[in-house]
Amino acid sequence: MPELSSVHGRPGLLITFEGPEGSGKSTLISSLAERLTACGPAPLVTREPGGTRVGERIRDVLLDPDLPEQTRETELLLMVASRAQLVRQIILPALDEGRIVICDRYADASVAYQGGGRELGAEVVDELNQFAVGDAVPDLTFLCLLPPALGRARMGDRDRDRLELEDAAFHERVYDAYRGMAESNVRRFRLIDASTTPDIMLEQTLENLRIVEHDLLTGL
Repeated sequence: MPELSSVHGRPGLLITFEGPEGSGKSTLISSLAERLTACGPAPLVTREPGGTRVGERIRDVLLDPDLPEQTRETELLLMVASRAQLVRQIILPALDEGRIVICDRYADASVAYQGGGRELGAEVVDELNQFAVGDAVPDLTFLCLLPPALGRARMGDRDRDRLELEDAAFHERVYDAYRGMAESNVRRFRLIDASTTPDIMLEQTLENLRIVEHDLLTGL
């Protein structure tokens, strides 16, 4: 992999993690953050929806299973609103400071969940995402791929949020949308086999990062 030049023109590095439900990306992010901290400055870890006081309030509404009447259009606009707040309050300042920013879901999640799962279409979502994130485009996106049926089985009987409660067809559309994005943007996306163990998932991620030439990733 050639030297990685930040596409947003800032000294920091924006790495996002995506994946369907039950793919283990949150556990992977925690392990990666520990490894990066052991090698250098601690990364800034955040999430979507949420990551700010405003965003966490929006998250509560978005994922509340007691609000089944929430329309797909409302869902998309709330997602984008949370994202716009996160970018301007948290992500851009950290990138300007030269930090690694790791985000648990980002703009691609709306393409998958609202564009694909809710069948609003990628074009509508892309336009709103552009308004929300501007030039804060990820340098790398790790996609933790796991068949929806396996992901739902992993979740077991735990309490599920409004999106997790959607039917199998919805989650199949999300999965297909993620795969389509990865296939059409091989420069940015890196696939992680989420059907394996957390340790192997971490090693797959580190292998991809070790071949990237970037000052913030030395020592991995």
